[in-house]
Amino acid sequence: MSLTISPSEINDEYDYIIIGSGFGGSVSALRLTEKGYKVLVIEKGREFKAKDYPKTNWDLKRWMWLPSLKFFGIQKLTFFRHVSVLSGVGVGGGSLVYANTLPKPKRDFFNHGPWKDLDSWEEKLNPYYDLAWKMLGARDNPLLGDNDLTLKKVAKEMGVEKSFKPTKVAVYFGEEGKTHKDPYFNGEGPSRTGCNFCGACMTGCRHNAKNTLDKNYLYLARAKGAHIISESEVSDIIPKGVKGENGYTVKFKDSTKYFSNNKSVDSKGIILAGGVLGTMPLLLKLKETHLPSLSPRLGETVRTNNESLILNVTDRKDLDMSRGVAIGSIVEIDEHSHMEVCRYGEGSGFWKIILFPFVFEKNFFKRMAKLFKKVLFSPSSWLRSFTVDDFAKRSSIILFMQHLDSTLKFKRNFRGIGTTMSSGPTPSAFIDQAAKAASSFTKVINSKPVVLSLETITGIPSTAHILGGACMGKDPGSGVIDKDNKVFGYENMYVFDGSMISANPGVNPSLSITAISEYGMSKIPQKNC
Repeated sequence: MSLTISPSEINDEYDYIIIGSGFGGSVSALRLTEKGYKVLVIEKGREFKAKDYPKTNWDLKRWMWLPSLKFFGIQKLTFFRHVSVLSGVGVGGGSLVYANTLPKPKRDFFNHGPWKDLDSWEEKLNPYYDLAWKMLGARDNPLLGDNDLTLKKVAKEMGVEKSFKPTKVAVYFGEEGKTHKDPYFNGEGPSRTGCNFCGACMTGCRHNAKNTLDKNYLYLARAKGAHIISESEVSDIIPKGVKGENGYTVKFKDSTKYFSNNKSVDSKGIILAGGVLGTMPLLLKLKETHLPSLSPRLGETVRTNNESLILNVTDRKDLDMSRGVAIGSIVEIDEHSHMEVCRYGEGSGFWKIILFPFVFEKNFFKRMAKLFKKVLFSPSSWLRSFTVDDFAKRSSIILFMQHLDSTLKFKRNFRGIGTTMSSGPTPSAFIDQAAKAASSFTKVINSKPVVLSLETITGIPSTAHILGGACMGKDPGSGVIDKDNKVFGYENMYVFDGSMISANPGVNPSLSITAISEYGMSKIPQKNC
């Protein structure tokens, strides 16, 4: 069943228009439809069926989102002055490309940042975390592959073996390769097929095992009457009345064509759910035009989850790092830090063409000297790292995360948006604990650590979890949205995506975005018929 409709099928007016179909947008679509509202979801990316996903990440047209080159895949890579960001695109948003992992943050997350005094968040959100796990079909990963067993050895090397555990992931682990009727929603959802542990979760699941949003929230919302259109990007939101008290006109255009005329549709309410890299550019532009009453805090307190992404490449033929789910295990390094290992499926070696050796040195000139020395004194070993028989089978990706703060600010510039420093230390590609973990991997599997070339050359870190920019506050002077996610200054306008996250979770944030969106949706009343 196709989830999307054509633009010609759009109604003249809706109760809510949802901009974006990721975790927050999908939750909103289902819960608002259940409450009796007429809902339209507008998504920039394509709708993907199993056959549409690439077999490996070398198939850039199917994997990477680069519209200027006619690449309409699920993975987007964006470069800013202070950070490089990996994000997802498509009907289902980041769920199409993410690593399925659904950890709950520690207590510090709920008691930190500008939202901490607005409510008793840990207590209030607990039942919604449980609901999110249920809706996303979360289950402990049952198979530890070579990548995970290596992490276990590294954890022992670092003295934290007791904290090693399998991840809780959004994957259907039925009989491997066998298809069964909907196992989650009393037969109302689509049929599912048992995971075959191919490791290709982050290039798109071609085997119907990954619990992406088009198989739960969006699927159920569509069945209950929600309209979803794809390949459409919102360009303007015009309030009717000073504060949108009479609704809004939303203008959008084709996102997969070089030339497109604006179309428009009216709505009584707006849900912004395009992720940080969708919501921030749109709102910052509109603050200068049709939405001038947006909070002056818009674009501030953007967080990178204090992440470090380091690949460890080995030439050991007895190890197959590609076997398993994308992230199968997690280790707690200390009270502030977590570490996971990621994998790609067999044959997915694209990243190696934009990688450089990892050099832990903050000073540029010293870093370049160390890089030159590394390559000069062992050229053959580094060459082997980039010419192994199968890069995905021989590489383990460390994803290191902390809930400690360092924040950025997004602002308008000639490119659309750019970053400046906000508060706390500058986000860094040089985190001591991550470097120590990479060193431990080197010892355990005789590997070479490599990172995105920009990290080695410029020291700019990478993150797969950009967060914030429309944080919660008690008033417009302290936040962009209130504790129920309502935008200050406008009627019936909400933010439900990573932009609302008001502290570093220190773990993968998808579960938290889902849970907070469920909580926020519970505050919106049933439609009065």
